[in-house]
Amino acid sequence: MNPTSKEIFNRAELLLGAGVMERLSTVRVILFGVGGVGSWCAEGLVRSGVTHLTLVDADCVAPSNINRQRMATVSTVGRPKVDVLKEMLLEINPSASVETIQARFTEASAAGFGLDSYDYVIDAIDALKDKASLILHATASRATFFSSMGAACKVDPTRIRVASFWEVRGCPLGAMLRKKLRKANTLPAKDFLCVYDEELLPNRGTDTALPEELKFDKVSHNGSLVTVTAPFGFTLASLVIQDICP
Repeated sequence: MNPTSKEIFNRAELLLGAGVMERLSTVRVILFGVGGVGSWCAEGLVRSGVTHLTLVDADCVAPSNINRQRMATVSTVGRPKVDVLKEMLLEINPSASVETIQARFTEASAAGFGLDSYDYVIDAIDALKDKASLILHATASRATFFSSMGAACKVDPTRIRVASFWEVRGCPLGAMLRKKLRKANTLPAKDFLCVYDEELLPNRGTDTALPEELKFDKVSHNGSLVTVTAPFGFTLASLVIQDICP
């Protein structure tokens, strides 16, 4: 017998109250990127009571994902990330409405996602060009927008911080995004909060897992650990909760 939603979210409601839990169950969230950060953000949202979640990611599970991504296991290699993650999320809350879009957010595809129909847009994209495009479109929408900066090349999760996009310091990805947007004279329509970490360590090994042709403008081929990427994702999820809490 499956437990009821009341039983599943008893501890969350004890902390947050019935009103916040009701709001969490009705908001619509779209999450772009379900890798080392995004997959844990999705779990944090569903375990906290969010029931309307759309997952967007074009990739399939690869062996190199297993060290840090929620849905990546030996048995799921080769399957679409969004499909596997949806199955796992529904095992947490079978009553959740989880939609999947196996696609990449680009400037050309942006209009098809209907960002104005969501309450929250969350960015956990790796590709610089696509991330910049999402920032522009999401900040121009009615949705509240949160973004993850770079979670690679770090080992200390206690250094994770939250700040305005323009106040993020010590993060190469944040600096590259600001430079790219300023150079194109296309600034975000409104400010937004980012999860970031000032720690930056050098890669000590050599990447042999990602084919050269897939490295276009990604930063994902830097070394990364679940002990940092998961806290990044959970922090993103917590921003939604905190925004809803009175």
